Amino acid sequence: MCGILAIIGKGKDEALVKQLSKRMSHRGPDESDLHVTEKGHILSHERLSIIDLNTGKQPIQGTKDAWMVHNGEIYNHKELRATVLASHTFRTTSDSEVIVHLYEEFGYDFCHMLDGIFGFVVIDGDDFIAGRDPLGVKPLYYGIDDRGRMYFSSEMKSIADQCQTFSTFPPGHYYTPKTGFVKYYRPEWEDITKAVQPVDYEAIRETLTQAVEKRLMSDVPIGVLLSGGLDSSLTSSIAARAMKKMGKTLHSFSIGLDDSAPDAVAARAVAEFLGTQHHEVHFTIEQGIEILDKLIWHLETYDVTSIRASTPMYFLSKAITDMGIKVVLSGEGADEIFGGYLYFRNAPSAEDFQRETMDRVQKLFTADLLRADKSTMAHGLEARVPFLDKKFLELAIQIKPEEKQPLTYNGIEKYILRKAFDTPEQPYLPDSVLWRQKEQFSDGVGYNWIDTLIEYCSAQVTDEQMASAAERFPYNTPATKEAYFYRSVFHKHFPQVSAAQTVRKWIPKWQANTDPSGRANAAHVKADTAIAQQKIVV
Repeated sequence: MCGILAIIGKGKDEALVKQLSKRMSHRGPDESDLHVTEKGHILSHERLSIIDLNTGKQPIQGTKDAWMVHNGEIYNHKELRATVLASHTFRTTSDSEVIVHLYEEFGYDFCHMLDGIFGFVVIDGDDFIAGRDPLGVKPLYYGIDDRGRMYFSSEMKSIADQCQTFSTFPPGHYYTPKTGFVKYYRPEWEDITKAVQPVDYEAIRETLTQAVEKRLMSDVPIGVLLSGGLDSSLTSSIAARAMKKMGKTLHSFSIGLDDSAPDAVAARAVAEFLGTQHHEVHFTIEQGIEILDKLIWHLETYDVTSIRASTPMYFLSKAITDMGIKVVLSGEGADEIFGGYLYFRNAPSAEDFQRETMDRVQKLFTADLLRADKSTMAHGLEARVPFLDKKFLELAIQIKPEEKQPLTYNGIEKYILRKAFDTPEQPYLPDSVLWRQKEQFSDGVGYNWIDTLIEYCSAQVTDEQMASAAERFPYNTPATKEAYFYRSVFHKHFPQVSAAQTVRKWIPKWQANTDPSGRANAAHVKADTAIAQQKIVV
């Protein structure tokens, strides 16, 4: 897990490239290196050491002239070494090195062989290939400068002031100068007519278990993010069982404004049930407001829900890395796959429900995955997301929507996951968690967090500024004073039009108030359907 920067084209000053790469040194605090190829192209790398701590330094050379940089984890690297790459001689035991060897063996056609998360660039003479993992778990940007040089970077901040235009690298694609962008990830679940399978609870349990277990691959300590919701609690339960078999105790982490926060209370119950070594972190609203400017610089977004939820995750990530843990499992993706957000209960039809789940999964890279990566990597912490395992996705998304739509507990939450893991002979979680109502992360840390944040941001924006919002921000014009404030901070750091165009706003459907807080939905047990709509006089 790292930060990568690649520049295709001659003449870029090496010292400047090092400075650009260091803008994301938080992603790789352990070591850094840079390589200039014989043709004058540049690869730079900021490393967070997870696999092969001693010899896995990047950029890595292949068997001949190709060089590569990679951000992410390749979970099937040992299998690839033993099979399709058995004839190759490797320089390291790093999972990353298989990428350059796959290129040497298969040319451009190899991304589909990778089981993992990645953003990478391989340079071979004047030829090159860049690729991003199927759903965009790892970030990647690309751009072109005034001399036609092409840039690839893990974060926008390293290239925004160097490129005339830049954009988000599309997930599930690779790019070469000969082919342009090629979509290599073409799962069957993208065809809505394939969502006709009956639910197989045993397969759900087995496939998710395998997805968690493969993500325990690490040469450094691993923990779990435990909010006390169904998603993170399930991944924690599976990981705790696997770690126990290895004779290890799992560290779990939760955060809230205080020990009475909804997530904090639930997480303690889960940790006690699982026997994890639990750590609870608290932050104040004042601390959260104080770091907004720095946080938005890290996140590279002005999306309201991403900023609200990233603030507690930012503090939690620092506490985790301060303890010496570099990898955590997280529950991102389950709500999108199974329609866990409260607004899904209002879907007008099964087809609408299915289309929305697919749309939300495909756009995860603009929202929860962006937040999960950048708020954790701000402190050099790697987040792994088992629910987005390719095999699990293929199984879960093709379940017919009539069986995925919420069926019990007043139509709230993910019925299938509860049924799959609510086994009397082998209980995975306490009933209070299995049947807990959905609580979105930014709400679960304490309701006062969002309420006070809205007040603060609104007080920073005048009515006159809000009235002329469309003139100042014609693209994605902010609709509330809170959104206007975030957009202003973002614009200070990233004033380019290309930067604004990389952001997508997360908006729930089928409810009167489209604020992204779960409490904006009338089904919430503590609903506040007027949230963010009150008139604040400044």
